[in-house]
Amino acid sequence: MIVLSESTEQIEPSASASENKLMTDAAQLLGCKVYYIPRDFERCGTAENALWHIPNYPKITAGIWIGYIPEFERYKAIYHAALDKGIKLLNTPLEHQTALEFDLFYPHLKGLTPDSLVITSTTECIETGELLGFPVFIKGAVQSRKMQGWESCVANNHEELVKLTEWLLKLKYGSRGRVIVRKLVKLRHKRLAPNGFPVGREFRCFIYNQQILKYGYYWDGQDDLSKLSKPEEMQVLKLAILASKRLGVPYIAIDIGQLESGEWIVIETADAQFASLSHIPALELWNKLKNICY
Repeated sequence: MIVLSESTEQIEPSASASENKLMTDAAQLLGCKVYYIPRDFERCGTAENALWHIPNYPKITAGIWIGYIPEFERYKAIYHAALDKGIKLLNTPLEHQTALEFDLFYPHLKGLTPDSLVITSTTECIETGELLGFPVFIKGAVQSRKMQGWESCVANNHEELVKLTEWLLKLKYGSRGRVIVRKLVKLRHKRLAPNGFPVGREFRCFIYNQQILKYGYYWDGQDDLSKLSKPEEMQVLKLAILASKRLGVPYIAIDIGQLESGEWIVIETADAQFASLSHIPALELWNKLKNICY
């Protein structure tokens, strides 16, 4: 397994930077070859220049990218530059985009996840509110703003929906020009995050070729809801595998949550190369990943 890592000492300290380093260290400990690449093309100019130091591999070798969620054009450029050197990232550009952007994966997951609509302007808010009813959960095509609290994600009326839509559309990194409005569902929970966001009973599953590699509780901290009974575990993993089959993305992270009614639903998906570990030990995940080959 070849690793392209953006983990460098020059990056400002953050939770994402710490996790990138943890993942990189785990990959190295388990014998993966690691090549460091810059976080953007500001200095190097092109993907080819970013990978100039990587040798050509005579046989196609599996590769994985550890880093921050890239713009789609950057992912595509790095993917093809790596392929020219005989390194094939686990997800093609289209697979990466499908896993990451809500409006691309949602059509595959209807019936497994709450009803949702995609809007690109505030003029669509009236019709959207009428179709879904209030309150609604609102997020960008790539990321939500849940770190800013419940009020940054939930609209209780038309005015709040317009305000949050305007805000998200300005955040090009997280929305990519699209806002997702979702029917609000109540997840089972016992506590709130410091910002007031309900800590729902949610699990992240890392899957490769429709096989569970590892899974773990989504939220930080100790929580009685983090423990699954055997029947519950079977339900969570069965739903995650079903979602992965529908999507057809090789390396994917799928978040599964439990409603107050007890039913399990898909929350969202991501390209697992850029998904946080949650409670999953890095060494255990990489012990599964290191043997993937083409």
